Amino acid sequence: MAAFLVARLLSYSLAGGVAAASVGMLATLGHVSPALRPLWTLLHLGAMGLGLYLLWQGRQPQWLERLGRATAGPAPTNSWQVVASPLPAAVLRPAAAGALWLAWPCGLLQSALMVAALANQPAAGAAVMGGFALTSSLGLALGPALWLRFTRAGRSSQSAQQAAVRLAGLLLALASLFALSHHLIRQVVDFCLS
Repeated sequence: MAAFLVARLLSYSLAGGVAAASVGMLATLGHVSPALRPLWTLLHLGAMGLGLYLLWQGRQPQWLERLGRATAGPAPTNSWQVVASPLPAAVLRPAAAGALWLAWPCGLLQSALMVAALANQPAAGAAVMGGFALTSSLGLALGPALWLRFTRAGRSSQSAQQAAVRLAGLLLALASLFALSHHLIRQVVDFCLS
């Protein structure tokens, strides 16, 4: 479990830094090149639209659910040579799963990445995602027991899942709305002071 959580923390932090650097670079280029300003706005409008869809429907869109799913293909052959590793498989497999956990299509994760993208520096974006990874690790450790208790309390697992997706959609929409309004307020202040 420790290898999984540490690898997940590192991959989330790296993704937060990349998200903050990417959006920061896009915002900087938007100030330099007026042609890129609509792209920055469309990025946030798209994220807000996805958040509102999640909030309204309580499920992910079909195209998003299909991401990351394997397609049926020919059965794998055993023609690969096994390479010994200095680390045991009991450490490597959970670490690989933790590092790849970032690719999981999850509305709450996308919301956290949007918050990290609002950071001014890559280090701040990495810190935001690191904090998200640390706090959500409690949910991964305690989640299965809490989920069983929650579903036994009279709620079906489907309605509980819909509630979680709706919450993630609300957070994503609010983060995008904040980014858009922050940008708009800055433009108004720049216009009034110049």
